[in-house]
Amino acid sequence: MTFRIGIVGIGSVADTHARGIEEIATAELVAGSCRTRTKGEAFATKYGCAWYDDYEVMFVEADLDVALVCTPSGNHLEPARAAAEWGVHVLCEKPLEITTERIDEMISACEHAGVRLGGIFQNRYHPAARTVHEAATSGRFGDLAAVSVSVPWWRPDEYYEDAWQGTRALDGGGALINQSIHGVDMAQWLAGAALDVGPEVNPVAEVFAYTDTLGHDGPEIEVEDTAVLSLRYRDGTLGQVLATTSMYPGLEKRIQIGGRDGSAEIVADEHGEWQFRHERGDETEAPTSSPSADDRSEYGRNVEAFLDAVESDEPYELDGHEARKAVAIVRAAYESAEVGRPVVPN
Repeated sequence: MTFRIGIVGIGSVADTHARGIEEIATAELVAGSCRTRTKGEAFATKYGCAWYDDYEVMFVEADLDVALVCTPSGNHLEPARAAAEWGVHVLCEKPLEITTERIDEMISACEHAGVRLGGIFQNRYHPAARTVHEAATSGRFGDLAAVSVSVPWWRPDEYYEDAWQGTRALDGGGALINQSIHGVDMAQWLAGAALDVGPEVNPVAEVFAYTDTLGHDGPEIEVEDTAVLSLRYRDGTLGQVLATTSMYPGLEKRIQIGGRDGSAEIVADEHGEWQFRHERGDETEAPTSSPSADDRSEYGRNVEAFLDAVESDEPYELDGHEARKAVAIVRAAYESAEVGRPVVPN
C-alpha cells in the first residue's frame, strides 16, 4: 500500500522529513498544517501537497493514514491525541513529549483508538549506529564498563530570541532535552542491547545530575545550557552525559561503549572506531555511515521503519514505550539537579 502522510507543524524539521518521505516508495506526502498562510502555501507549493490551517480538518479531509507530528516539543500531545481519535497512526518528532505524564497520555490515547504510536530518533538509523548496536546485541563488548555520550555544542543568543526553544513550557528544558536527547537515547539503546534488559525496561537504573546556565545570560533562555549526568545502568555499568549549548564554537558529538572485550566510539553519527580483544573477519573495518549502502537519509529510514511495522503489524522498535525511555532519563536528571541526589527514572 501507499501511506498518505500529513505533517503537523511545518517548521525547519518538516522540510527534512518531506525530503525523507520522497525517498520512500510506499509513502506520499499529501498535506501539511500550520496556522500561517504564507508559510503553509509555500510548503504546499514546494512539496506538491495541500495546506491546512487546522490539523483536525487535515486528518479528515486529506484522508490520512499517518500524522507526522513536528510541532514544538510541548505541543505534541494534542495533535497526537486528535489524530488517534480520527483513526490516524502517529509518528512523532523527538522528544515524544516533555514529560512522561504527557507521553503516557499519548500512549493511552493511541492504544485506546487502536492506532500505532512511534517516535523519531533518526540517529539510530545511521549505518554506524546499527553496526555498533549489532555488536552490542551479540555480546562483542563483554561485561560492560561504561556507556557515555558527549554533546559539547554551541548555540548563539539569537537562537533563543523570540523562540520556543529554551522555554520550560514548550522545550521542557534546555540542552539536555533538546539538543542532547538523541545522545541520551543512543546511550540507553546501546546499553539495553548489551545488557538484554528487555523492551519494557529502562536500562538506566539511576541518574545524578548537575545543570546550570553558563553560556547565556539573557532573559531569552529560561533553562539550562549545560548539564552533566552520571548514570548507573541496571547491571552496575557506569556512564556519563555531557550536554551543552554553551561551548563555543561547538565540538563533535561522541558516543562511547566499552567493556572487558572491546570498545567502540561513534563521532558525529558518521564514523568511528572499535577494537575487540578477539577479532573476527567481518569486523576488520571501523563502523561508518558514509557512504551508505542505499544513499537514503536516516530520516527516510526512520519513517520507513514505522510504515513497515504498521503494514506488517509487527513491533516497531521506537514505539511509544521505547521513545519514552530517553525522556524518563532526562526528567530524572532534572529532578536530581533540583534535589541534589540520585533519582530513578520512571
